[in-house]
Amino acid sequence: MAFDSLSDKLQNIFKNLRGKGRLSEADVKVALKEIKMALLEADVSFKVVKQFINSVQERAVGQDVLNSLTPGQMVIKIVNEELVSLMGSETTEIDLKGGQAITVIMMMGLQGAGKTTTTAKIAGKLKEKGKRPLLVACDVYRPAAIKQLEINGEKQGVPVFSMGDKIKPADIAKAAVAHAEKNGNNVVILDTAGRLHVDEEMMAELREIKSVVDVHQSILVVDAMTGQDAVNVASSFNDEVGIDGVIITKLDGDTRGGAALSIKAVTGKPILYVGMGEKLSDLEQFYPDRMASRILGMGDVLTLIEKAQNQIDEEKAKEMEQKLRKAEFDFEDYLESMKQVKNMGGIGSILNMLPGMGLGNQMKNVNMDAIDESALGRVEAIILSMTPQERRNPSLLNPSRKNRIAKGAGVDIAEVNRLVKQQEQMKKMMKQMPGMLGGKGGKRGKFRLPF
Repeated sequence: MAFDSLSDKLQNIFKNLRGKGRLSEADVKVALKEIKMALLEADVSFKVVKQFINSVQERAVGQDVLNSLTPGQMVIKIVNEELVSLMGSETTEIDLKGGQAITVIMMMGLQGAGKTTTTAKIAGKLKEKGKRPLLVACDVYRPAAIKQLEINGEKQGVPVFSMGDKIKPADIAKAAVAHAEKNGNNVVILDTAGRLHVDEEMMAELREIKSVVDVHQSILVVDAMTGQDAVNVASSFNDEVGIDGVIITKLDGDTRGGAALSIKAVTGKPILYVGMGEKLSDLEQFYPDRMASRILGMGDVLTLIEKAQNQIDEEKAKEMEQKLRKAEFDFEDYLESMKQVKNMGGIGSILNMLPGMGLGNQMKNVNMDAIDESALGRVEAIILSMTPQERRNPSLLNPSRKNRIAKGAGVDIAEVNRLVKQQEQMKKMMKQMPGMLGGKGGKRGKFRLPF
C-alpha cells in the first residue's frame, strides 16, 4: 500500500526519539532532517516539505516540548498534527444542493486515472445516501468509454444517460440535465473525456460544458501512482477550469503517496475520497487525521469499524456468535467468515488499519503465513472440495475422503489434515473457554482464528 516506505522510515526516526530520555535542540534538528529526506523520497513537493519542516521545527524546539517528561512523544504528536493540517484538517464532503434542486457534478481527469470507474463509485455512494443520481456519458472519444459507464452504472443500480459518440459533450450535458428534471434525478454526474496529457482542447471542452450547464462541483480524479505529476495536473486543472475537490485513485498500490500529502497544500482544494481497489465499493471517504495515523503506524480503527458495519450481515454475525458459544462452528461457517473478510478487503487490508501492524516496520515481525492471502485461497479450495454434509459434519472426514478433497483442491493431504486438526482444536477451545466470548464462567483468553 501507499506510504509503506515512508511509514517505515518515520517509525524508525520516532523509535530513536522515544529512546532518548531528554531531547536537545540538536536532536530535534537531526530528526527533522531525516523526516525531510523521507518526505522527499515519498515524492512530496519540495515547497510543501520545506513549509512542513519549518512548521514542525517552530513548535518542536520550544522549551515546553524539550523540558517535558516525554519530549520524544511530544515531537511525534506535533508531526501528527502538522500532517493532518497539511492534508486538510477537516473531512470534506461533496457539496450537494438541498431540496429538489439538481446538483451537477463534473468529473475530470487524465486517461488512465480511473475516472470512469470512480464516477460510478461516486454514484453508488450518493445512492446509499438516498440521492437519485444520473450518470452521463460525455466521453465521446475513448473507445468503449460509454459501454464501460453503462456496465458500471448497471452494477450500481444507477441509470446512465447517453447520446452516442457523435454529439458534442456540452450538448449531451445540457440534454442530461433536462432528462434529470423530467425523471426525478437530483444529482447529475458528468463523466467527461480524458486525455493522455493536459491540453488546451480538453480545457476548452470542460469550460464549454460549464458555460451551458450549472456545474455545482468540479471534481478532479488523479492517479496516486503518477506521484508529483498528479500535483502538477491538479494545479493545471485548477488554474484552467477550476476544481472544488480531488479524488486520488490507486492509493492501495505500490506508490510513494506524495500526491496525497501535496495536493491540498499546492491547490488549496480538499481531497474528498481515495480509491483503495478496483471494486466499485473500494472508495473511502478521506479523513486527514486517519490517514496521518496510518502513515505514522498508529492504525485506523475507525475506518475498520465502519467497513465492518457496512459489510457484515448483523443477523449472520449473531448466528455465528451463538455457534461459537456452543462450539458448533463448522466448515460452512468457515466459508461465511472468509467471505466477510474478503468483503472488508482481505486480511492485509484489515491489518493495515490496526495500530502498529500495517504501514510500519512492525509488520516485519508478523508471521506472514498467518495472513497470506494465497493461503486463504487454499483453505477455501479445500472447504469447497468437501460435500455439504462433510462441511457440516467434519467427523465424516476419514482418510479416503481427505484424499479426495486434497486432489479436488490441488493441495497436499497434509494441508487438509492441518485444517481439520485446527478446526477440532478450535472446537475444544470454545468448550473450555466460554468466558472469552463474554459467557459466564471460564477464564478470559486469546484464540487464533484457524485461517
